[in-house]
Amino acid sequence: MRRLLVLLALLCLVIGSAAAASEYATIEDLDGHDIGVQTAVLYEDLIRSRVPNTTFQYYTMPNDMILALQSGKIDAYLIEEVSYGVQKKNHPDLAVLEEPAGYINATCIIGNNEKQDRILSELNAFIAESRENGLLDELYDYWIADFDPVNDTCDTTGFTGENGVISIAVEGGYEPFSFISNGNISGFDVDFACRFARAYGYTPEFYEVPFEAIAPGVESGKYDIGMNIVVSAERNETGTLSDVYYSTPIRLVIEGEDESGIGFFEQLAESFNKTFMREGRWKLFVQGAGVTVLITVASIIAGTALGFLIFMLCRRGARLANGATNVFLWLIHGMPTVLLLMILYYIIFGSSSLSGMWVSVVGFSLMFACSMIDMLRVGCNAIGRGQFEASTALGYSDSQSFFRIILPQAAQHFLPIYRNDVVTLIKETSVVGYIAVLDLTKISDLVRSRTYEAFFPLIVTAIMYFVISAVLTRIVRLVENSIDPRRRKKEKILKGIKEWE
Repeated sequence: MRRLLVLLALLCLVIGSAAAASEYATIEDLDGHDIGVQTAVLYEDLIRSRVPNTTFQYYTMPNDMILALQSGKIDAYLIEEVSYGVQKKNHPDLAVLEEPAGYINATCIIGNNEKQDRILSELNAFIAESRENGLLDELYDYWIADFDPVNDTCDTTGFTGENGVISIAVEGGYEPFSFISNGNISGFDVDFACRFARAYGYTPEFYEVPFEAIAPGVESGKYDIGMNIVVSAERNETGTLSDVYYSTPIRLVIEGEDESGIGFFEQLAESFNKTFMREGRWKLFVQGAGVTVLITVASIIAGTALGFLIFMLCRRGARLANGATNVFLWLIHGMPTVLLLMILYYIIFGSSSLSGMWVSVVGFSLMFACSMIDMLRVGCNAIGRGQFEASTALGYSDSQSFFRIILPQAAQHFLPIYRNDVVTLIKETSVVGYIAVLDLTKISDLVRSRTYEAFFPLIVTAIMYFVISAVLTRIVRLVENSIDPRRRKKEKILKGIKEWE
């Protein structure tokens, strides 16, 4: 009963229970309190001098700040006024301070590649023309002033493509600027970029990238354009920025009073409907799970094969091969997973057309290969040298001794570790969203950014990871049981003895 009450309390918190009236009236009232801000947007610079004793907490997704505010982890958060309007529709318990925190200008950052000068010139000309003919005002009215998250759509067709393909990085989870609607990318930034592409003969390819990864990806040349970059003096020095294409006030969001009058179970039902049924969002979870499984299985197969091959090259003790392998293991084991993926995606494969998903497979294959080498070393070292000598005395060749005598016994030592590493790999794939891969975790983030609900997306995502882990570890366990000598049938054991009689 006690656990049930705790769960119900959590549900109320996550879905958005009624909040008490706020004690904050001015920006200075928040001095010494915790304020949330999205990573890399620089909104905190607008008020830093007015709240010198405040601690800023950084979040990847805007909707994460809502949950942090409701749970008391922060006392307020900074967000664009236009985005607050969307949040308010989904969370009536939110409020803002009367005074804006400041105003920001948004621009595009242009990729550091051979197309940079041409795209910059064309984009600035398009922005100037759109400001004169009223297109920017039209887009602002449609996507911001009169935004309808259910019915507003973006035309992503009609591209001639005579000037080639341009890659465009968007946040992907930030209504009304870029978000997933009916399985397709949409929003103010997307509509603006599509109109630019049609006007100048390009075919756009959109990549949903965490906001803090947009600028590094563009500056490395991986993307041609990065959308919605807040102008700052430092960014003007290091990046190539277009002219401003929209401006907006920044608001401090605080807790208010929920006057919606919606009951708990009604909120629960509405949350489920928004998360899975509306726009067929359950299909996104299935697609994301498929990407996660594909990356995991491909990485396990490739990593196992690569690790086994490297071990075989080093097995006889060659000094050069073992030295190079040890350096390889040291580099991969000592590097955080996210950092390895970003180095591969933005630097090593920065100029290639290899997709983020296959870059992920390369990265996780290297990691799993390292683990495989260590497992084979441990397993084979656990088998006494005498067994190899005995098999040689019986007439087995070196390879026959290894594959028939040593490896089956070594497998009994390392397969339990192998099974655990499979589970670890499944969990580590959750970071591939940093290189524009729509895996299960990234899909959960995008859905949460649309629905502003946390409970169902997070819980269902966790359950799906449990199911994937259970299935793959079950397969490994079956392989483990099939080679366990204690599970061999008596007839097969006797058959093996008779062959030597």
